[in-house]
Amino acid sequence: MLLPDEGYVLDVGCGYGAIGIAAAASNPRLQVVLVDLNSRAVWLARQNVERNSVYNAEVRRGRFYEAVEDLAFDCVLSNPPVSAGMETVQAIICEAPQYMADKASFQMVVKSKVAGKRLCMFFEEAFGDVEVLARESGYRVLISRKQ
Repeated sequence: MLLPDEGYVLDVGCGYGAIGIAAAASNPRLQVVLVDLNSRAVWLARQNVERNSVYNAEVRRGRFYEAVEDLAFDCVLSNPPVSAGMETVQAIICEAPQYMADKASFQMVVKSKVAGKRLCMFFEEAFGDVEVLARESGYRVLISRKQ
């Protein structure tokens, strides 16, 4: 995960909060917002933020970006569940630029064998490019930047 030195970071579909909490814990100058639609996931993420004493993170409930319409992010992170479906993952990717500052990055963890090429097409459609930031154990981290 590549994070800015400071600014706002969003974890979309945060689940229990692992990615957003790791981002917040790595740099106290970041303000991290974790978002999930599932109320149980939101509850778990809030518990984990508190248990890990992460003071620069907050958890909001909402579908994708509706809970953060008031912010522009310097980095958007997502590790969507495979069960979310391709339409959901496409929406997370294609709607992201509207909520990103100029030159912000969008990073997503994907299973290499599960529509990896198709997801790359969504990245290219939304951002004009895509790179593989990391590849290991059947997973890839894809990254694009808002121009």
